[in-house]
Amino acid sequence: MDKIVITELEGDGIGPELAESLHTVAESLPADFEFKAIDWSLENRERLGDEIIDAAEQSMRQTKLAIKYPTVTRKRSPNALIRRRCNFSVIYRPAISIPGIHSNFKENVNLHIVRVATGGTYDDPGQLVGRDAAVSLRMVERQPCMQAANFAFRLAKRKGMRYSDGFYSMTSSSKHTIQRVTDGLFEDVVSEVAEQFPNVEHHVELFDALLAKIILNPDAFEVVLVLNEYGDFLSDMASGLVGSLGTGASGNYSFDSENNVDIAMFDPAGGTAPDIAGKNICNPAAVLLAFGMLLDHVDRYDLGHALRLSLLHALKTGQSTRDLGGKLNTDEFTRVVTEGIPQHLEN
Repeated sequence: MDKIVITELEGDGIGPELAESLHTVAESLPADFEFKAIDWSLENRERLGDEIIDAAEQSMRQTKLAIKYPTVTRKRSPNALIRRRCNFSVIYRPAISIPGIHSNFKENVNLHIVRVATGGTYDDPGQLVGRDAAVSLRMVERQPCMQAANFAFRLAKRKGMRYSDGFYSMTSSSKHTIQRVTDGLFEDVVSEVAEQFPNVEHHVELFDALLAKIILNPDAFEVVLVLNEYGDFLSDMASGLVGSLGTGASGNYSFDSENNVDIAMFDPAGGTAPDIAGKNICNPAAVLLAFGMLLDHVDRYDLGHALRLSLLHALKTGQSTRDLGGKLNTDEFTRVVTEGIPQHLEN
């Protein structure tokens, strides 16, 4: 069995507890893992500066695979730095309703959000014009849009999301009727890529209408492709619909010249939670789901699926951490998930 070598970007706050939970689960799986740990704590990043960023980039280019824990941003965002260094152009964030997690939204959500991870106004902090105005440049680039579109269409096809007529479906969304040049370029690129996937049904929605339609009829949407800012907004809204940021996991991807994934990094959506750090009460569900995404990526779907089924069964039966209404601490929840994996591997 091939060894799975993973760059591990250690973090701040609850990061060490999340890492301990993930390692406990990894040790219980029938696979050979090697973790190449890099201390990405705020203290170490401020002490070593670009040296530790270089080390992370070098390791990730070698392993092609990484798991990242939450990190504090003081002067420079470590997330933005490593995304730029490794040319991550796509972020994939599932948002799926989980039985056992309370939500004010009663409809079932099964959204797979693909976000162009570069451009928009996020790459430009802007500047003042005189005393009473400010301006920022909004950039949309063809290549990241093309890579994201390829990823989204392939995801829709792989997930087997069928309509009654037998077609797969992927929805792209923007404000192309208003932002005719920038968002228009995005939609043009998506339409070009769509021609390579004749068995995938492509829908286009205006972004403001999309938000309303998801709330009114979430079953109509599964894979959704959006530009940078829109993906940020949509991901957080979807997390609210399913009831928790504590189960949010994401994948970050760079691509080769053939639009195949080159480097993949997986991380939980939540922050460092310094108020509960070191108390053994944090919720590791998101990092374990991120680990499941990593396993899927390296073609060990059997392991990722068993991990998800065990975790979801624990939540469904009320075996959860306190933030989700349960009574378990971090170690106890990890143990419940770990002990449940074997039965799902056998099925």
